[in-house]
Amino acid sequence: MSGSYLRFWGVRGSYAAPHKTHLGVGGNTSCVEVRSGDSLLVLDGGTGIIPLGEALMQAGDLSEMMVVFTHYHWDHICGLPFFQPAFSPKWTIKFFGPGESAADIEQKLSNQMKAPYFPVETETWMAHIEYVNPNRGGLQHGPIGVAYHSVHHPGMTYGYRLNVAGKSVVYISDNEIDFLKSAIARRYEEFDAEEHQLLKKIETEERTAELAAIRGTDILIHDAQYTPHDYDRKRGWGHSCYVDTVNFAIEAGVKALYLYHHDPTYDDGKVGSIHDDCLRIIAERGSTMACHIAYEGLVVDL
Repeated sequence: MSGSYLRFWGVRGSYAAPHKTHLGVGGNTSCVEVRSGDSLLVLDGGTGIIPLGEALMQAGDLSEMMVVFTHYHWDHICGLPFFQPAFSPKWTIKFFGPGESAADIEQKLSNQMKAPYFPVETETWMAHIEYVNPNRGGLQHGPIGVAYHSVHHPGMTYGYRLNVAGKSVVYISDNEIDFLKSAIARRYEEFDAEEHQLLKKIETEERTAELAAIRGTDILIHDAQYTPHDYDRKRGWGHSCYVDTVNFAIEAGVKALYLYHHDPTYDDGKVGSIHDDCLRIIAERGSTMACHIAYEGLVVDL
């Protein structure tokens, strides 16, 4: 394996699911490690960041990292109170996520570690902590370029596009691809002809912008939480039906799709069936896109 890779440490959505029927895919919530030489970038801090932290402390070869968050729902930050590098003076850790300022980001991350929710506050962290101010021009962490954009999920939520080792990697953990389209369709009768025309224009513009954010990427890691049946019952919850995800990726010319943020109620067999159906859709559409299940421990060489 080269010195540039990504590794999945947590792939579940909503809550951790440490069941014996789920262990093939894994039960930890969102966390992906991206490595380029000695530069380490971590995507999200769900329960998957706990074993990552343990592995980093055991390896002892690094002392600096950047952790970026898509948003601050609990399943994406609940590993932080147990993240060992934060309690080590050896480490320098930069944090970034949605927010108006570095101070805003700090407040959002530290709130979950305040009484009565947790007995140990972030003030006990011994690492050198830096909260990074927003920069719409993007961020740079060593050789890794980081761009971000807003996606459809309750509250302010980001998707990230990384440039690493000459490859593009897009990470969109929580996103409801057809949110606007389905919202308009449900209330179609409430609008007149002129409003229909305007809404169609808005829908088209947003779809174009969403496709541009992932167009031609080498690797897309994307929310594929629901089956069509479950999505019909949970429209507006901020997650995608896997059918929409795979068709969206094909339309954008993605080279390899990793199905992510698996529903915690889906066992290994059900996630496998979703993957099989995605492969069927890809074949029927005549696409050459690769499609994989994101599972804990999977390493992708960049």
